[in-house]
Amino acid sequence: MCGICGFWRRSADTSADHLADTVRRMSGRLRHRGPDDSGIFIEAESGLALGHRRLSIFDLSSDGAQPMVSESGRYVFVYNGEVYNFSSLQHEIEAAGCKLRGRSDTEVALEAISLWGIDRAIERFEGMWAFALWDSRERRLTIARDRAGKKPLYFGWFGDAFLFASEIKALLAYPRFTPQVDREALALFFRYGWIPGPRTIFEGISKLDPGTFLHVDSRGRRRSQTYWSARDVAESRAADPFVGHVDEATGRLRHLLREAVRLRMMSDVPIGALLSGGIDSSTVVALMQEQSTRPVRTFSIGFHDPKFDEAQNATSVARHLGTEHTGLYVTPVDAKNVIPKLPELYDEPFADVSQIPTYLLSELARRDVIVALSGDGGDELFLGYKRYVRAAEHWTRLQRYPRCVRQSMAHLARIAGRIDWSLMGSGFGSNGVETRTKAAVMGRLEKHADRLEARNAVDLSRVRLGRRSGSALVLGAREPDSIIGNSDAWPTLGNPHSEMGALDFMSYLRDDILVKVDRASMGASLEVRCPLLDRRVVEFAWSLPLDFRIRGGVGKQILRSVLERYVPRELSDRNKQGFGVPIGDWMRWPLRDWAEALLDENRLRDEGFLHVAGVRRVWAQHLSGWCDHSRLLWSVLMFQAWNEARTRSHTGMDTLAPNVRPNCRMA
Repeated sequence: MCGICGFWRRSADTSADHLADTVRRMSGRLRHRGPDDSGIFIEAESGLALGHRRLSIFDLSSDGAQPMVSESGRYVFVYNGEVYNFSSLQHEIEAAGCKLRGRSDTEVALEAISLWGIDRAIERFEGMWAFALWDSRERRLTIARDRAGKKPLYFGWFGDAFLFASEIKALLAYPRFTPQVDREALALFFRYGWIPGPRTIFEGISKLDPGTFLHVDSRGRRRSQTYWSARDVAESRAADPFVGHVDEATGRLRHLLREAVRLRMMSDVPIGALLSGGIDSSTVVALMQEQSTRPVRTFSIGFHDPKFDEAQNATSVARHLGTEHTGLYVTPVDAKNVIPKLPELYDEPFADVSQIPTYLLSELARRDVIVALSGDGGDELFLGYKRYVRAAEHWTRLQRYPRCVRQSMAHLARIAGRIDWSLMGSGFGSNGVETRTKAAVMGRLEKHADRLEARNAVDLSRVRLGRRSGSALVLGAREPDSIIGNSDAWPTLGNPHSEMGALDFMSYLRDDILVKVDRASMGASLEVRCPLLDRRVVEFAWSLPLDFRIRGGVGKQILRSVLERYVPRELSDRNKQGFGVPIGDWMRWPLRDWAEALLDENRLRDEGFLHVAGVRRVWAQHLSGWCDHSRLLWSVLMFQAWNEARTRSHTGMDTLAPNVRPNCRMA
């Protein structure tokens, strides 16, 4: 796990020293992703600079250092991630006559590309990655991202320079690169609490789509190539479903998961697991412990509020499996101490409140291990979210009414929400309790209107996932299309539950869950691996009949069957609480002063991004205790905190850590 960055200037009129200084500043912003080493590659006559920060996992020697040049000298490689099946590929590469210098998966991946070509090589890679490959013979730069989008990669153009990096902060270190806030992306952020790709908060900076190559040649021409499409694969697997008994499917899934876990347990540094006590993480830990000769290190955090506490579940599962478990209880003070770090960790406004416990959990695990496995992906693949069932049930009821009737009802609900209820007499006045009651009624009417306008169960699930229109809060913005809002991009799988799960895999998982885990874990210099996102597990899950995954309104049926071989059902079959914090209550008390400062009326007006009256009204309603606007307010606060942080100097971020030995290669 590492951080990569670089740029290619088509006008090669810059000295090697200047290129080196620039790329060092960029890679210095990624030090948390790779605290163990750093390196650069410069080809001054081409205007090329590549940078790398290393978190050493395999082959801790200098033989694994990057940027790495292929044996032939043709290719230069910077790479973030892991190819877990590199050992089997290594034997084939060596049999073909290539003599490897070291034992790293980086070298195996590079020489596989050199031997077989990038298309054939990447088809055989199992793992997670974001990389850049310079072809010195063809004078072509290629960047690529893994199938699920586990590893991040951002890119953009500034003048004649093509830039890329693992995180936006590295791009912003490029001289005079000052992109503007994209107000349309900001509207999407307020709708969902995260920004759907390929957009980012900045104009001119994009996320590379998962399963994609982007080729750039010496003339500045760009060609995007999809090598793995979640939508296409999901549809093809649904069209050719698994045929057999559920017990056969359970055995097959167990075999695939066991192999996925085994590969992800390979490491030259200490390894453990993040354990919530739920179905997904418990299954991963059970399969780890089955294949380990010593107790697996497991980690969990909890809250003193029982509505949010999963620590007891995790402790029970850990005790049953015999792991070496470490737990930590989080207080409002702990959370408050993390909040100032969030804008720097996430680079963009990001408002999944579980970002706080995820970072605290990563810090806890990093005290003892450098690599940790997690259960991310289970809800999307095996239909664990309750909103899938609720959306399908709600849609069944809505379908009783013609679409024209539902649209009329939605229109009336919106009109009712704008009525001055103080004219209606007692109970809906303009002050005190009456105002708070009015606010609650308006909020419910707005939500009901959105649901009435849904076109199908998948659309209804999308509405439940989002919030009110983001453009209503952002000055001068409209809400643009995105993958989650564009029904033409949704997979067609024959049933709404599977379609909801696949859409979440393509959007919510990619741009919320995986972003949250990557930034939180890498902020603590911890590598997190996700066995459930193994390509073979993903494709098998999409081939399963619906009732193998969800039955009687309960999801993850087949995953539960796998887990039952290791953990009694009474230990794991508990209501899912989510990995949240009581942020709504915290905003009213321990975080109130911080929130008040960010939501100051004059400040909002001077910054010019948000509708001041709307924000202040929502804040007042939340403080009253009659309305819970915690999700929306957390989005506003995360944007405000991010906007404040981006105006501050990054002094001191460009220097190398004292324990880092820089390496430099000049072509």
